[in-house]
Amino acid sequence: MRKFWIIAVLILLWNLLGDAAYLMQASANIDEIAARDPVQAQAFREMPGWAWGAYAVAVTSGTLGAILLLMRRGWAWALFALSFVAVVIQFGWSFLGFDMLGAKGPSSALFPLAIVGIALASTIYARRKRADGTLK
Repeated sequence: MRKFWIIAVLILLWNLLGDAAYLMQASANIDEIAARDPVQAQAFREMPGWAWGAYAVAVTSGTLGAILLLMRRGWAWALFALSFVAVVIQFGWSFLGFDMLGAKGPSSALFPLAIVGIALASTIYARRKRADGTLK
């Protein structure tokens, strides 16, 4: 059971980092970003509202899922699944709509792939914990 709590806390901390990243990016000064990374600034300028919305849903549902996981609630997996879908939608725009790979190269996919992987792993973990009775 100790392993469960460690994993659940790590998942919560990861999701809180996502919340902070969203808030920083949504309120960022695009001109300041452009001075450091003009491609990223262009991506933020062009990002449609629905992609920003998917980003907000991804981080919010991931954090709520992590809180429910810590509360040992069985439907935590559903919020993680929603977060996973929203992450895929958000990065779908970044890589298909904006062509981040073309603009910044293959290395630009590494961190997004890690985010997608962690979102999927969180969903699978919560689902398994529900199946084994850890979550009620």
